[in-house]
Amino acid sequence: MLNNKYYNIFILAILTFHLCGCQNRVLYRDSKLMMGTVVEVISPDKRAAGIAFREIERIEGLLSYYNDESEISRLNRQGTLRVSKEVLFIINKAREFWEASDGLFDITVSPLVELWGFYDKNYHIPGDLQIKEKLSLIGFDKIEINDSIIRFKKDGMRIDLGAIAKGYAIDCAVNKLRLAGVDSALLNAGGEIYCLGDKFGYPWRVAIRVGKQLDNSGYLELIDKAVATSGDYEQYFSVNNIRYCHILNPKTGRPVTSGVLSVSVIADDCLTADALATSIFILGESRGRQLANRFNAEVKIYTDVQSNKQG
Repeated sequence: MLNNKYYNIFILAILTFHLCGCQNRVLYRDSKLMMGTVVEVISPDKRAAGIAFREIERIEGLLSYYNDESEISRLNRQGTLRVSKEVLFIINKAREFWEASDGLFDITVSPLVELWGFYDKNYHIPGDLQIKEKLSLIGFDKIEINDSIIRFKKDGMRIDLGAIAKGYAIDCAVNKLRLAGVDSALLNAGGEIYCLGDKFGYPWRVAIRVGKQLDNSGYLELIDKAVATSGDYEQYFSVNNIRYCHILNPKTGRPVTSGVLSVSVIADDCLTADALATSIFILGESRGRQLANRFNAEVKIYTDVQSNKQG
């Protein structure tokens, strides 16, 4: 299932034109459909794409919600599973962001996502009783972690790592590139981006799209940094001119209404940027900035009342 995030208008746009004095340098550019989106690798080293794609494919095999053989799918079916060190690591990281966001970043929200029709695109507005029933399955406190065994405390629980998995996969791919001696590359998984090294002696330049326009504050210039964006243009449906976005508040069981259009987070690693972008979108501007500061991340927040707020 192709994630609309890659195509929607607020995603991070990569500027791959040559900088002054670099017209004779070659950049290899390749893309592949992976993890529900289009993953793109740009690098002067032609080995980079192959290395990155192999690692991302491996991570997808562990974490995919849709792959019946992944550890996450097996856990969702069985309700308990002894997991690998990597899956245990990312679930523990998800718990860290759940705690830091006062429970608003929550990987257990999957039953609600299904209820609203965001998995199969059969969108509808559920009734209060339906939402209340699903809310009884939501909350990281209903996950028991004992050594490497993960157990759901209630039947019907499921987890979805979509708000953190792509960031983790990009980080793993970057590590593989470094081990192979690749020191310059830009990796983009549908808006989760890592800029490895520089681009012919200059920072990689990334622009943020909000609505149909580029952010007028200028381009991000990044070296060894990650940036991720989350917003209400990713997936949504409208009823009576009311937009219902796919990012749900796990406390209310309803689409987020924080007044935020999109959030872009710049951090040292892509997992952190990915998780923070979703968390801040749900938290709203004021609490979101506090959370970003806690993780020493930069943040750009775009609200429905003004086109550009920076932090």
